[in-house]
Amino acid sequence: MITVNNVSLQYGQRKLFSGVNIVFSPGNCYGLIGANGSGKSTFLKILSGEIESTTGEVIVPPLKRISVLKQDQFAFDEYTALTTVIMGHKRLYDITIEKDALYAKTPFTDADGMRVSDLEHEFGELDGWNAESGAGKLLSDLGIEEAFHGVQMKQLEAGQKVRVLLAQALFGNPDILLLDEPTNHLDVESAMWLEEFLCNFENIAIVVSHDRHFLDNVCTHIADIDYGKIKIYPGNYSFWSESTQLAARQRSEQNKKIEEQRKELKEFIARFANNASKSRQATSRKKILEKLTIDDIGQSSRKYPYINFEQEREAGNDLLDIDGITKSVDGQVMFSNLHITVHKGDKVAFVGPNDLAKTTLFQILMGELQPDSGSFKWGFSTKRAYYPKDYTVYFDRELSVMDWLRQYSSNTDQEFIRGFLGRMLFSGEESLKPVNVLSGGEKVKCMLSRMMVAQPNALVLDEPTNHLDLEAITALNRGLERFKGTILFSSHDHQLVSTVATRIIEITPRGCIDRHMSFDDYLANEQIKEQRHQLYAGA
Repeated sequence: MITVNNVSLQYGQRKLFSGVNIVFSPGNCYGLIGANGSGKSTFLKILSGEIESTTGEVIVPPLKRISVLKQDQFAFDEYTALTTVIMGHKRLYDITIEKDALYAKTPFTDADGMRVSDLEHEFGELDGWNAESGAGKLLSDLGIEEAFHGVQMKQLEAGQKVRVLLAQALFGNPDILLLDEPTNHLDVESAMWLEEFLCNFENIAIVVSHDRHFLDNVCTHIADIDYGKIKIYPGNYSFWSESTQLAARQRSEQNKKIEEQRKELKEFIARFANNASKSRQATSRKKILEKLTIDDIGQSSRKYPYINFEQEREAGNDLLDIDGITKSVDGQVMFSNLHITVHKGDKVAFVGPNDLAKTTLFQILMGELQPDSGSFKWGFSTKRAYYPKDYTVYFDRELSVMDWLRQYSSNTDQEFIRGFLGRMLFSGEESLKPVNVLSGGEKVKCMLSRMMVAQPNALVLDEPTNHLDLEAITALNRGLERFKGTILFSSHDHQLVSTVATRIIEITPRGCIDRHMSFDDYLANEQIKEQRHQLYAGA
């Protein structure tokens, strides 16, 4: 286990957290959550020993190995992918290096022989003879083909490097696993594999992630940074989110009898305790939740923005017709002879491993790029609002948040703009901040506000959850589910795609797969799996 005793961290006058006393136990996976800037990544660094806390201590039992997902993609550029993975077990790697150096010595002394004998014994105890095969299997499971296992890291693409570093963290069955945003750059299959790995992981895992689906599937507990404290709650992210909102709502309902509140909470807990997915994690959650009392559910300080898209007018039935569009970028085919018809009310998720292909298609549809061939036509009555992946050009000015939004709104009344921004959590003086100094998350909320005041009947969104915290992602998810118009979007947020999309289109260089079904059904369909394999084979 990991014991955290009276840990505090302070930078100058700013306290991230203080007086933290918690215990992380084996067999559990903890999702570390908190608002942007609350110190999630910093707390992981305290646990790993990378940085020291201002007060207190972190106690890790002797001989227990901590493994951390490294963030520096260039730190291992001179090593092969396979070696980089094995370096995740430092003691095993050090033994290998020392052992090889001794065998290469001339002359080889009796003392060298005794030292090698000791090293060989420890090497065997650490399962060193299976290290290369184990590392290779991890790489393959995470989508790194065997041909790349012996390639130096500096020759790999950024997405491949991230996967190698993830394999490095998972290698050798560490006692304590610390993962900061482990699903970044993973395709759907690799993310599902990681979920299964963590569900079967028998030691301690602590993860930071903005992927709600991932947190729901792997976490037995949520460690919440709030009010400068860290408190552990049983259950997954959805249970934490809904229970804290329920607790806040009950506290505001002064007239409701205590007995009624207890009954409501018990029914809520029972529903979640029986709503299981993965075997080991689900069993653990169910046992914990069945023992949960009402007093165990706390109140959160988190606030959810109100994201709601209204149509000024409905669009016609024939919303968009794409006729044989082809486009290459820097000699690479993004898509070829693409034929798609979108009707009013379709909520289309564009998926596939090539993010640039999706971004390129959206840029063509919004008039930012020209196709190499083919054409497209929007319906006459469509009113479109666009969220581009790169929105920096919108913020290269000195305007305040209020004046920035006013330029996109037909209603320029100050009280309307101020009220609108208040619902997006730009309250008081925050609405007067210059837009060019906003954080990434604040800029995203501005872009979403820009779309909302336009009252469109067709939304085009390219990775809208990037830079948002979990609360804003949840609010966006709800807003898109409620929207009565048409949506074309791409996202790596599994829950967003699975709950919003009614149609899935996967773009490949050799064609597309177009199905009117949910994302989860799409992923489970065996015929689609075979079609995907054929389209990507040799591509």
